[in-house]
Amino acid sequence: MNLLAADIIERFYTFLWPMLRISALLLSAPIFSLRSLNVRMRVLLGVALTWMVYPLFDWPKIDPVSPSGLVEIFNQVSIGLVMGMSLQVITAAILLAGQSISTAIGLSMAMLMDPNLGNVPVIAQFVLILSTLIFVGLGGHTMLLALVVDSFNSLPIGKGLLTATAWMHFVKWSSMIFLGALLTALPVMVTMLFINIGLGVATRAAPSLNLFSLGLPVMIVAGFAVLMVALPSMGARIEWLWLQGFMEIRGQITPAGG
Repeated sequence: MNLLAADIIERFYTFLWPMLRISALLLSAPIFSLRSLNVRMRVLLGVALTWMVYPLFDWPKIDPVSPSGLVEIFNQVSIGLVMGMSLQVITAAILLAGQSISTAIGLSMAMLMDPNLGNVPVIAQFVLILSTLIFVGLGGHTMLLALVVDSFNSLPIGKGLLTATAWMHFVKWSSMIFLGALLTALPVMVTMLFINIGLGVATRAAPSLNLFSLGLPVMIVAGFAVLMVALPSMGARIEWLWLQGFMEIRGQITPAGG
């Protein structure tokens, strides 16, 4: 019985480390971190993924309550969170792009309650749904799980650590929030800018025209028309952003830290 208890404890110590990294990834990655995926399902998914990954590697036996074990707990959680937050940068960029488009069209006050993000404009919610469909259609969930499995080779338990270069690389990557939002919303924003200039010229030429009563309907109708035309290019840009996010994760989990 004592031998059996010792074996169970040893198995638990080796099972804990991959589960920490995978659970931290599920806590922060897009789709997996949605509130619709409750904690019970998330824990069950984390255990199932860890159970499938467990036979593929040799896991070290580290006491989690020892100083080295506490450092390793922090390291495994950090690796999973950095991998997930790297993709959340893309989600934030798409959300910012949707908010910019809503403001340019004139629908910034049309808000929708999102249980994950709070109050967001309707156009931003539409772009987020579009990006989620592109993520799933691209196979992003399988690519993400493949990356976390590969990370156990490049950053093994007890040996691999996230270096200062990797953290600096992640901070630089966060600038993609603004760059990605600009690239995604640029076609609509530039077109709406020219429409605004045209309305300004028309108002200057005919001062009797009421800009507020005429401009807002024109902006909304023209904005939806431009958005429909620009959707294919926006979809291609969103797909490019997701691929850049996966490349960023690949660079972060390399031993050189990207």
